[in-house]
Amino acid sequence: MIKKVFWKDPYLTQLETYIAGFKGDEITVEQTIFFAFSGGQESDDGTIGNSRVLQARTEGKEIIYTLEQGHGLKRGDPVSIQIDRERRYQLMRLHFAAEIVLELTCRHLKSVRKIGAHIAQDKARIDFEWGGNISNVLAVIQKEALWIIEANQEIISAFSNEETEERYWEIAGFARVPCGGTHLKRTGEVGEIELKRKNPGKGKERIEIFLISPPPLDLILTHKWGGWTQGAKFYVVNKSKSLLFFKFVIPAEAGIQVFPVGPGFPFSRE
Repeated sequence: MIKKVFWKDPYLTQLETYIAGFKGDEITVEQTIFFAFSGGQESDDGTIGNSRVLQARTEGKEIIYTLEQGHGLKRGDPVSIQIDRERRYQLMRLHFAAEIVLELTCRHLKSVRKIGAHIAQDKARIDFEWGGNISNVLAVIQKEALWIIEANQEIISAFSNEETEERYWEIAGFARVPCGGTHLKRTGEVGEIELKRKNPGKGKERIEIFLISPPPLDLILTHKWGGWTQGAKFYVVNKSKSLLFFKFVIPAEAGIQVFPVGPGFPFSRE
């Protein structure tokens, strides 16, 4: 059975493993960091060996990856799995923002029923069966969600039953919820969020969740990203073009090279 490393270390973005089996364009691997669509959370984006993963799906406890034609891989071949770092972190942040919003919504609207959810890189949405207008409580839910995020509480993620691969997340004093997704270590990593209401049909309400600011840099620095250790020198460029190293300004003459990074990742390393 495949070992799902993305549960143990959801911040890992490169992994060396072996091909466990193949059938045409579909392959399985011995262990993986490549999350497959589940619970509304979209799959990762990346490569296995030199081939792009076109689809990742679950079959029981197994994950099947569909690669580009002509991948040439066979059982026992060593391969490197690489996933898009920015996409994974965006999905993790939006996923947990949605978890907090869902829990708060169910507390404010006792008889509301969740009927769907989707976590993409640009936004998350949760659909409810509800006869009223959810806008009446949206501002309160957003305010309470931001309190939890800003409190930077620890997020525990573990097995409730390892044999059946049932997992949960927990914030002490707030909630313990069954979930098999990839989770952040602390709520502060979500960053500031904005909620919007939509009406997808009669008797239905939708909450859309957007990330409107990155998490504080010092929170990002506490985690390992791939081979980047906590001792690595991370930095960002602020509006005055000076480099920030943790809470200290590094003079330009220090000669630190800046690597371009994408939105949501306002940092790089030396």
